[in-house]
Amino acid sequence: MSQKQYGLNELREMFLAYFESKGHLRLPSFSLLPHNDPSLLLINSGMAPMKTWFTREEEPPRDRVCTCQKCIRTGDIENIGKTDRHGTYFEMLGNFSFGDYFKTEAIPFCWEFLTEVVGLDADRLYPSIYENDDEAFEIWTKQMGIPAEKIVRLGKADNFWEHGAGPCGPCSEVYYDRGVEYGCDNPNCMVGCECDRYIEVWNNVFTQFINDGEGNYSEMASKNIDTGMGLERLACVVQGVGSLFEVDTVMNITNKVTELTGATYKSDAKTDVSLRVITDHIRSSVMMIADGVLPSNEGRGYVLRRLLRRAARHGKLLGVNEGFLFKIIPTVVTENKTAYGDLVEKEGYITKVIRTEEENFAKTIDGGMGIFDEMMSAHKAAGKTEFDGADAFKLYDTFGFPIDLTIEMVEEQSMTLDRAGFDAHMEAQRVRARKAREALGDTAWAGIDLGLDSTPTAFTGYDKYVDDATVLAMVADGEVRQEVVSGVEAMLVLDKTPMYAEMGGQVGDHGTIALGDSVFTVTDVRKDKAGKYLHTGVVSAGSFKTGDAVTASIDVERRKAIMRAHSGTHVLGKVLSDVLGDHVHQAGSLVEPDRLRFDFTHFSAITPDELVEIDRRVNDAILDGMTVNTQELPIEEAKKLGAVAMFGEKYGANVRVVSMGDFSMEFCGGTHLDNTAKIGPFRIKSEASVASGVRRIEATVGKQSLAVMNQNQGLLFHVAEVLKTNPGDLAAKAEQQMAEMKQMRTTLEQMKQKAALGEAQQFLLSAKTVGDLQVITNNRGGVEPNALRQMGDFFRDKNENIVAVLAAVNGDKVTFVAVCGKGAVAKGIKAGDLVRTVSAVCGGKGGGKPDSAMGGGTNPLKVDDALACVDDFVAEKLGL
Repeated sequence: MSQKQYGLNELREMFLAYFESKGHLRLPSFSLLPHNDPSLLLINSGMAPMKTWFTREEEPPRDRVCTCQKCIRTGDIENIGKTDRHGTYFEMLGNFSFGDYFKTEAIPFCWEFLTEVVGLDADRLYPSIYENDDEAFEIWTKQMGIPAEKIVRLGKADNFWEHGAGPCGPCSEVYYDRGVEYGCDNPNCMVGCECDRYIEVWNNVFTQFINDGEGNYSEMASKNIDTGMGLERLACVVQGVGSLFEVDTVMNITNKVTELTGATYKSDAKTDVSLRVITDHIRSSVMMIADGVLPSNEGRGYVLRRLLRRAARHGKLLGVNEGFLFKIIPTVVTENKTAYGDLVEKEGYITKVIRTEEENFAKTIDGGMGIFDEMMSAHKAAGKTEFDGADAFKLYDTFGFPIDLTIEMVEEQSMTLDRAGFDAHMEAQRVRARKAREALGDTAWAGIDLGLDSTPTAFTGYDKYVDDATVLAMVADGEVRQEVVSGVEAMLVLDKTPMYAEMGGQVGDHGTIALGDSVFTVTDVRKDKAGKYLHTGVVSAGSFKTGDAVTASIDVERRKAIMRAHSGTHVLGKVLSDVLGDHVHQAGSLVEPDRLRFDFTHFSAITPDELVEIDRRVNDAILDGMTVNTQELPIEEAKKLGAVAMFGEKYGANVRVVSMGDFSMEFCGGTHLDNTAKIGPFRIKSEASVASGVRRIEATVGKQSLAVMNQNQGLLFHVAEVLKTNPGDLAAKAEQQMAEMKQMRTTLEQMKQKAALGEAQQFLLSAKTVGDLQVITNNRGGVEPNALRQMGDFFRDKNENIVAVLAAVNGDKVTFVAVCGKGAVAKGIKAGDLVRTVSAVCGGKGGGKPDSAMGGGTNPLKVDDALACVDDFVAEKLGL
């Protein structure tokens, strides 16, 4: 037991401060989003962000580094809450050496920190080593004085770290004996047992070999140290608690969950699982959103959606039927702000993301659960023990149920799920989506080996519109060519180019590549993974050969229009943040000639007043004529100056910063104007939602805005001419015309009513007598239903013994109005019954009150037959 039960935040600081005192550079946690590492969806270990430092593909900032790294692992998600040591989010403490110190320093660092800094009882600590690592054994026994009988040798599966070909090496771990109460029934229980008595608190990885992939190991010239220690696990030991969920900071979050749900921790196993799942998943979700992940149906966005929806469902299992996860966020922020201060400034944004996802899921979960229950009942009725993959896909595709959630619900019903069937439906959907993307994108040059080295094309287009270059490679008809001739569609690679390749939302340049009378017309420019600029187009005249010295020229007017739109995008982004709030972050963009599309995080429709304000502020900033400056800066220096990065985007050590006066400063690799005044008029065309929590504004600038304005002005003059007035008096003239038309309509309606009432008087005089009631039936032709109703009301109000049915035919639609006076109603004749009888003859139905009802039909040829049955209906009701 430790001398003091340090809090988790204290332990983190103690570790980092200790290794700083040993010459290590303290670095903040890297983002959970991997940088240039397609092998990882999310960072899952302390060393993962530093792979290139271990391999020396990149130089580390110092040969000794220490971090506390945020990590996400979801491989054991089904065990979350059921065990004491599984969590999707955790922090890894690590000290790293890149060719500096090795075993003789790393092992003493480990022991000194655990025993002297933290104060763990050395008698309860047990080192383990790789079975053949006698060097580590000698250090533990002779240098550190640990009795040989306390050191456990473990095999390759436990104490040798490797991941395919590449650097690898033995491990030396340190285990803490938690006591017999955590042990098993085995009297020889020791380190390596699967029970919870001996818990690993430290793992030294000695990276000293290179695996050639064939099982052959060679000694590395520069050996490394990779230390990993779970912060929550260390806190469990130090605080003497049985589970990572009972560590102080995590328990405080669980306490908030119990407050919101009314559930009691440690009341029963099922409740505890739900409380732990919610606690774990909300911690993970907050950290992921803070690093730029948004809920979606793919990749890391799917991981986030899966966690949030799983947590929401466990809330429902605890009886919570309304959004509550967002209410836990302040507690998560409070418990973690010591190390992750950005959570405080992003709290509002994180809250909106989670609240929106909760609300969206709430709209579908009840309906989805109803469908699931129906599916499950059908499966059980059919005697099935496996839930159909097609049904699971429907729950995913229609109701947004992550497959893991469906699996969990199916297992609760003691069934399995046809995962292969589900995966087949998912793959079919991906194929359809991939074909759709390929239909829109240019894949003509994909997968072709150009036979070039990895030197990227030099881009000179920030300063030049024209530049000399050399043709390095050419492709036509899917093959590398040494020569292309007139009329051939091709792709040319140059050693340098002034033409911008499509990236960062900005479209590629157009232009020409020329050599004497030979001209290659460029219609698109892309960049491959090696940084080669691929100029796509057609040979308009002459021919080109590999090695030709050519002149590349940009379509200058088009480039200027693109720069107007790109600079306008930066102004718009800043204004959106100012008007809507600092939760606004760019989520994508498209920059075309004098046209822009800007996607951003926001969780409600923008009001008309807000749109007007945004439009006004953007144009004000343009008219301020701010100087646009660009400069290359080290990324940390750029951040200190206040430069804004695209949310969730990754950048290198140096970044290009675009500043517009004191108005905005952003990381950006695109091309820009030198003054905002050149953007020209800015006009918003549309604003809409494109995804959950993501809005889109489309706008025009420059000549496109001017063209629309000129078109509108021409239309204004034309309308003024038609109305015989001046454009300045057009509003007054239009109001006058509208008033006159309204008066004319009123007069016309009055005349129609007067004529109709006069006609109605004639109908009353000619009514048939059935018993002691007067009956009127008439087909009024194509009159409007409202006029039919008015005439019926006139009959009813004029004669209390009246029964009238009026019909109108408009196309294939028949309308009936039936009315009964007070006397007729008193004798048992009801308009609702009458209109139902009449409408049925025309293939329709109707209903209403006893004195007035309406109906309809779809067979105009039967109208006369329908009206003919009215007399019989009245006579029958009167007993005649």
